[in-house]
Amino acid sequence: MADPLMVRDSRQREKIPPTQTERVGPRPLPLHMTAAGVTWLLSRAALPIWKSGSPIWNPNAAAKWQELEEAAQSLGWEDLEAALDNEVMARARRFAAAVQVYREHPYHRQAPPSEPCWEEGGTRLLFHGAAAGRTKSAPLLFVPSLINRGYILDLKEDCSLLHWLAAEGFAVYSIDWGTPGASEKGFSLTDYIAGRLERALDWLLGETGERPVAVGYCMGGLLALALAHRRQGDLRGLALLATPWDFHAASQGQARTVAASWFALAPLMASAGVLPADAVQALFASLDPLLVVRKFLRFHALDPTGREAEKFVALEDWLNDGVALTNIVARECLIGWYGENRPALGRWAVAESLVRPEEIELPALCMLPTGDRIVPPASALALTESLPRCERIEPKVGHIGMIVSARARQSVWRPLREWMGNVAG
Repeated sequence: MADPLMVRDSRQREKIPPTQTERVGPRPLPLHMTAAGVTWLLSRAALPIWKSGSPIWNPNAAAKWQELEEAAQSLGWEDLEAALDNEVMARARRFAAAVQVYREHPYHRQAPPSEPCWEEGGTRLLFHGAAAGRTKSAPLLFVPSLINRGYILDLKEDCSLLHWLAAEGFAVYSIDWGTPGASEKGFSLTDYIAGRLERALDWLLGETGERPVAVGYCMGGLLALALAHRRQGDLRGLALLATPWDFHAASQGQARTVAASWFALAPLMASAGVLPADAVQALFASLDPLLVVRKFLRFHALDPTGREAEKFVALEDWLNDGVALTNIVARECLIGWYGENRPALGRWAVAESLVRPEEIELPALCMLPTGDRIVPPASALALTESLPRCERIEPKVGHIGMIVSARARQSVWRPLREWMGNVAG
């Protein structure tokens, strides 16, 4: 294994052959195309109803409705119908063209050397380097979600939270959960947390002789929290980035709708043996059905050779590189978290032990991005109020933007570094 104190040399990165990264996204494409097509066709179909003077059913839309009606009268109904038809066709063409540009874009992620420090089954512990002469004694252990791959934290050479922290003097490690294989098909959250994650921690303790700071992102924050509850004597601190806790805080109805998808997906899961990545992506898409369409329409307006377009492609590649969930984990998340809200109600158990954040005496940091639509701030806020020694930061970014946006370094990376520097010693 490479010396864990050496800086990762970017020149050693190996380019992934294009044949290994053939793009099929945005996934699931039929769902996104259907959402866009139905919305645009309904806009056209609604025009005769509007023309007939139907009443406004949504009072909040009254002002916009009046504005549109005045514009329509000045244009004329026939010209309005033609303009709407043209706009629907133009958007469809731009969306299709943007998808094609994305699929053919020459950018491919250059991955660092993939030799792990520790591995078991499909799970690996990766080392991301540390600056020579580092002054921080405690290593950092990043725990990502089981749903999306952890390299969002190491997306590009010029957009890598992990590489940046290593250059700042920390010894940085992260969990790569891999995909559920034969040895993981029957896994529960307990198997991942009390099994794989704890054994990775044991290796890290033995290798470095230092207690790490655990850092969890999104769903990974829940895994890191459970680890801290079980093993707080072996950790130096706990940082939670956009970590949900009260799944009913923002919208109980929406959470239960997500939970109800379990019953619709059960036949597929019984056949596949897992909850496929496309089904997971469809669940996320249900939160904002036209999000992908809007993103690609904006992408269409970019210079495809520019840095902004390249970053879009890098992020989209990560989003489309989703991971399946084992059936047991899917049930625990959809039914236990979203449906029954077990974490917030004190009923979520790992290895038959309830996870109680109020019992964690470690110094903790919770970052609640104010623009988060995946983990509403109200959901994460409940966790900050339960941890006894919790510091809260509310950066003005979104869920993914807190890691990769232009504002991430100033509003998230640097405050995280300062907090971890104080805790790591």
